[in-house]
Amino acid sequence: MPIGVQTGTFGFRFKAPAHLSMCELFAVGREEVRDTSYRWDGLERSDGPLLLFQYTLEGGGVYESEAASYRLEAGQAFLTEIPGNHRYYFPEGGTAWSFLFVLLRPSLILANWEEVKRRLGEAPYLPKSSRPIRVLEHIWEEANAGRIAEPYTASSLLFHFVSELCRFAIVPEGDRQAWPVKVREAAEFIESHFDRMISLDQLSERLEVSKYHLLRTFTMAVGMSPNDYLNRVRIEQAISLLRQTDWSVEQIAERVGYSSGSYFIKVFRKGTGRTPGSFRSGEGQLTFSRMFFD
Repeated sequence: MPIGVQTGTFGFRFKAPAHLSMCELFAVGREEVRDTSYRWDGLERSDGPLLLFQYTLEGGGVYESEAASYRLEAGQAFLTEIPGNHRYYFPEGGTAWSFLFVLLRPSLILANWEEVKRRLGEAPYLPKSSRPIRVLEHIWEEANAGRIAEPYTASSLLFHFVSELCRFAIVPEGDRQAWPVKVREAAEFIESHFDRMISLDQLSERLEVSKYHLLRTFTMAVGMSPNDYLNRVRIEQAISLLRQTDWSVEQIAERVGYSSGSYFIKVFRKGTGRTPGSFRSGEGQLTFSRMFFD
């Protein structure tokens, strides 16, 4: 580990009001081990129920579960439940294992955790610059500085971390630069030609890829199908026209690529929860300059 980087593990035993829904932070740590005495068995621990996320910074260790055995490298994490049938340890012949970890109670966020594992697996790779790891580093830094002094701060930080894990699992990095080239090209084509009919066949032919491959890779990278992405772009354009023009709903529908005003109204309502007319008038609701979609 680089000179000057501190290590340490911090435990938390806050008593949050029982009637409030809060994430419970158990411990967060940044450690470096060099001894094979470092070994944990999930069936022998008595401090559960807990969820553990451990991320390798440098060197490596081993994580074994019922499903597989992993030789962990820099950039690789593992997610596991305590108690559970697993082991993780510093192996014979290793030089060092530097890692960040967080232990949390499963209450409130177990469903989120299970979704992350379903999508990423139990031993995923995450760039050190990714948002989940940056948030985890921030939690450790706040603990190291003594700034996690009550359950509300702990819950807020922990929910932020789990939310970033979920976001990464659904759309890695949330950054279109991380999308495959063909996916970026498809998105750019949709954004430039949203006002005309765009089919999956047309997209795949233009990009010279199988339409099934394009559908699969686009959905995995962007978090929605090409058709859903097209509808989102059209709705965003329609919102701008509703705010900036006095065009009729039929005119706007035609301008953004819909064949009929009735279908446009149906799609717009599904995406925003409002009809184009009520959105324009703002009657009884907040008036938005812009809406953001996931």
